[in-house]
Amino acid sequence: MKDWQIAEAAEETLRPASGILRELGIQDCEWDAYGRYLAKVDVTKVLRRLGGGDATKAPKRAKYIDVTAITPTALGEGKTTTTLGLVEGLGLLGKKVIGCVRQPSGGPTFNIKGSAAGGGLAQVVPLTSLSLGLTGDIDAITNANNLAMVALNSRMQHERNHDDAWLSERGLKRLDIDPERIQFRWAMDFCAQGLRSIEIGRGGRLDGFNCQSGFYITVASEVMAILAMSADLKDLRERLSKIIVAYSKSGAPVTTHDLEVDGAMCALLVNAIKPTLMQSIEGQPVFVHAGPFANIAIGQNSVVADRLACALGDYVVTESGFASDMGYEKFWNIKCRCSGLKPDAVVLVATVRALKAHGGAPAVKAGLPLDPAYTTENLELLEKGCDNLLAHIDIIRRSGVQPVVCLNAFYTDTQAERDLVRKMAERAGATFAVSDHWLKGGEGARELAEAVIAACDRPNDFAFLCDLAEPLKDRIEKQVKEVYGGDGVDFEPEALTKLEMYQADPETARLPICIAKTQYSLSHDPKLLGRPKGWRMPVKDILVYRGAGLLVPVAGEIKLMPGTSASPAFRRIDVDVETGKVHGLF
Repeated sequence: MKDWQIAEAAEETLRPASGILRELGIQDCEWDAYGRYLAKVDVTKVLRRLGGGDATKAPKRAKYIDVTAITPTALGEGKTTTTLGLVEGLGLLGKKVIGCVRQPSGGPTFNIKGSAAGGGLAQVVPLTSLSLGLTGDIDAITNANNLAMVALNSRMQHERNHDDAWLSERGLKRLDIDPERIQFRWAMDFCAQGLRSIEIGRGGRLDGFNCQSGFYITVASEVMAILAMSADLKDLRERLSKIIVAYSKSGAPVTTHDLEVDGAMCALLVNAIKPTLMQSIEGQPVFVHAGPFANIAIGQNSVVADRLACALGDYVVTESGFASDMGYEKFWNIKCRCSGLKPDAVVLVATVRALKAHGGAPAVKAGLPLDPAYTTENLELLEKGCDNLLAHIDIIRRSGVQPVVCLNAFYTDTQAERDLVRKMAERAGATFAVSDHWLKGGEGARELAEAVIAACDRPNDFAFLCDLAEPLKDRIEKQVKEVYGGDGVDFEPEALTKLEMYQADPETARLPICIAKTQYSLSHDPKLLGRPKGWRMPVKDILVYRGAGLLVPVAGEIKLMPGTSASPAFRRIDVDVETGKVHGLF
């Protein structure tokens, strides 16, 4: 059976959301139903009650576990599947466990990777709801982002067409926006390479302001990062007002507050700040919130979802996007700094397939059959590729945590291959477990769950990579050298100019670093596989996300709007017009 068929069969035995919420101790006044199986939870109400009126004093009772991975192939290595398998495995062992995962983006769902629901018997259900918009969070983020762009372009048009007296009569002050220094873009939740760079406002005086513009995928929007990082609705509202959309001709930042659009943006996000309750195939609660793409975004499940889960469960399994150099690094140095939570254990997902790719096997290409090197035993390729595994073990150890390496089992793995990966992981000081959750669900993840429970009981020395008082340039260099394994950073002139400007502003100079780079290599170059040495990272631009509280160096040729492939998933998705059921999602 295919993943969507397994999910469809599982939906016949779904538990009503109301029953799961009662088991978690969430009261009826603290959630809103979205049909029978989905619910939006008001985190602030729950945490205030648990904290005796102060949400910040709600107790953290759960062991907190992050799931990350080695550098993936184009097919992904089952990080979400492993997250769900671990949730099911801990549930099988009688633990009160809650999963926290990110909402799938329409870009991957209709493109190469498909939905981020997990797979096999380790999935979030109902699959169709999860994959096709869920409870509207990403649509709300898209609309809020684009409302800011509407406000910006309209203001520029009116300032061009009218004098100060006309503006003053309407309660407006001239912002004198520099069309060459627009920082914000439009958003769309699809992979649309044709919209990366566009010209808008063509026509006459009433057709908007004519200028260069473009789109990024919604999950790369600063609004998505704000949703992921906000502590509550009040914090969300404050962060939205700080978004820098452009600069004036005198160099002053122009914000959403200056455009008087921040309140309306927040109105679009009132429900989006609330996580959505779903469930695993085996009935464990799962909070779905915020979005993916840790290569070009924060790529984390939300702070509010993790805080809520940690106050309600005994074990919480959260997920970070892509590999540990991307998702875990941002979890470690950005999300944990913001949330105040620290991990009790970190799971590092690996596959024999990805390790062989890093060892020099022919490239894995979506939509094409795997080379025989991936389906037959080849210990030489595998051992060479384990250099990538060892690099990711070192990254997690650099944070002060000893990882649990999980080999996500494929039926083509041989025992000798599994034994080799175990030997390499344990030699590096990591705990190791094989997990067959795709095929067997929670029972297949028993070994992994037991290893994670043991890891949670061991103390760790979790600490941030940098002090935010260190100079920006030093912090970027340190991340490239100590996390990615590079020799240093080369700033292009535009990036260096911005770096100096940001360093001169005391508030901006203390923002955490959120590097955007390829997910397919520890470096900026997707062709450099394994554990590359002797390279330097080129930074061509640095974006400031004042609302989210991030500085985003853009490295290499990474794009904030991905492209759609020649063989996208939408070719295989359709609807049974007799039943209305969607099929073909994966």
